Amino acid sequence: MKKILLITACISLAGSTSSVASFTESKASLTSSVASFTRSLPSSTTQTSPLSALLTYYYGVKDALVAGDAKTAALQSGELLKAINGVDMTALPPSVHVTFMSVKDKLALDARHIAEVTDIHHQREHFAGLSSNMAVLAKKTPLSDQPVYEAYCPMKKTYWLSKDTTIKNPYFGSAMLDCGKVTATLQP
Repeated sequence: MKKILLITACISLAGSTSSVASFTESKASLTSSVASFTRSLPSSTTQTSPLSALLTYYYGVKDALVAGDAKTAALQSGELLKAINGVDMTALPPSVHVTFMSVKDKLALDARHIAEVTDIHHQREHFAGLSSNMAVLAKKTPLSDQPVYEAYCPMKKTYWLSKDTTIKNPYFGSAMLDCGKVTATLQP
């Protein structure tokens, strides 16, 4: 009787070992599937900086200036100003906090000027300062999960940021739409 119990226990244990091995293989397969799925997600679902909204509104201002639309430039700049003033400083890592604080007032000044006027020439003058300070921020902290392109206008002798490599000059709009060149690619 003791031998039968011992043999039954061994068979049962062997079955359990097989079940544990099977479970371990299933877990490894599931983990691999989750990792594969995560890699396949579109980049827009990845975590971005608390400062990402600034870049989004900046692009809105830029695109309005490219189109020669002073009213939309003012509206987008007003939203940019709200986003600048609404940044949750506690959500920023220390190095990003320091960088943001070094340009915050300058960004707010230029955004306010663009938002308060409808003279596109005046808006474009302040856009140069806005672009310069956004570039400082973009070079020190990722603002997007996509590359940010820094373009240069030789006629204005200043830069702007863009989400694509196609030149659309915000300083001269349709008068010199393709004047300029991409000078840097800021990777996320």
